Amino acid sequence: MSKTINVSITINKSIDEVWNEVSILKNHTNWMKDAVSIEFLNDKTQGLGAKMKVLTKVGPIKLFDYMTVTEWIDKKSIGVDHVGIVTGKGKFTLREITEEKTDFQWEETLRFPIYLAGPVGEFFGSPVLKLIWRNNLKGLKELFENEK
Repeated sequence: MSKTINVSITINKSIDEVWNEVSILKNHTNWMKDAVSIEFLNDKTQGLGAKMKVLTKVGPIKLFDYMTVTEWIDKKSIGVDHVGIVTGKGKFTLREITEEKTDFQWEETLRFPIYLAGPVGEFFGSPVLKLIWRNNLKGLKELFENEK
């Protein structure tokens, strides 16, 4: 069993500006409050095939999230496979609303291992993760607002 979580936000910047920020994977710790650190496991730091080890902290729980970039369409989407303790797929999708507004969608379909309560952990953890990721997107939006 797995649980899919969707969050989105409208950012008052062009799709180019939003892409220029989110395509720099090492910078995700600047706006993802649950991502403590990102270590690249191969020579790619962007694009298809980049492999990352992300130290993630949710409340008292810390774990390493291993990800491989499986989709990279410039100015459109970044997709990853989670292959660590928690498995599944994640994807950012950008859509131009106007020349100065971008819709940013984040979708994750995750499976929790038995020692993190499996399907029960997914059920109870989903609202918490959704709240964290909503706040992460607010943090991303604030990066642009603080540029002024």
